Amino acid sequence: MEPGTITDVDQLRALHRPPNPRAAGKVTSCVDEASARLISLCPLVLLSTADTDGRCDVSPRGGPPGFVKVLDDRHVALPDMGGNNRLDSSINIVTNRHAGLLFVVPGKDETLRINGPAWLTTAAQVLDRTQHPRLRRPRMALVVETAELFAHCAKAFRRGRVWDPASWDDLAGAPDLAEIYACQFGGESGAYRSVLVDSYIQSLAAD
Repeated sequence: MEPGTITDVDQLRALHRPPNPRAAGKVTSCVDEASARLISLCPLVLLSTADTDGRCDVSPRGGPPGFVKVLDDRHVALPDMGGNNRLDSSINIVTNRHAGLLFVVPGKDETLRINGPAWLTTAAQVLDRTQHPRLRRPRMALVVETAELFAHCAKAFRRGRVWDPASWDDLAGAPDLAEIYACQFGGESGAYRSVLVDSYIQSLAAD
């Protein structure tokens, strides 16, 4: 084990001040009216899963606002969209039926989080609910029960100046996927970029 590794909760707690009462008690298990409205306007969700050995995975899920559906006050559903067909998140859900969702709305510094039991379904009544007017009918959907629902404050997004256009010029040099592929697998980034552009067009058209 590396020097300085924190090995127990008491050691961890000793490094931090106690949470304020509002933060400690903010978890609920129902989708309230305001949370449902945020979900209905959300175009981006980060989906967290883990396999049976606890190895974690986070994957973005995006669509037009309203692509995530609140089924009732305890369940939300995400339609299956076109991807790379590795099925990492889906395999994790099949073998370890738990998920975490982080809802991100552009321009908003606060986010909404849902954790709970999860499962994949092909039930017609769920697919009917998750079909968006601008998207094809999904072949399956992910349903997550709201065992925990709570909002995150704005500090992380404000520290990172995530939505501040004045900070974006400093990030313009971040490599795109084509540059990462060229570094990992060799070849020219331009060739990868051309293939990626075509694949994005075809995949999005299939939605």
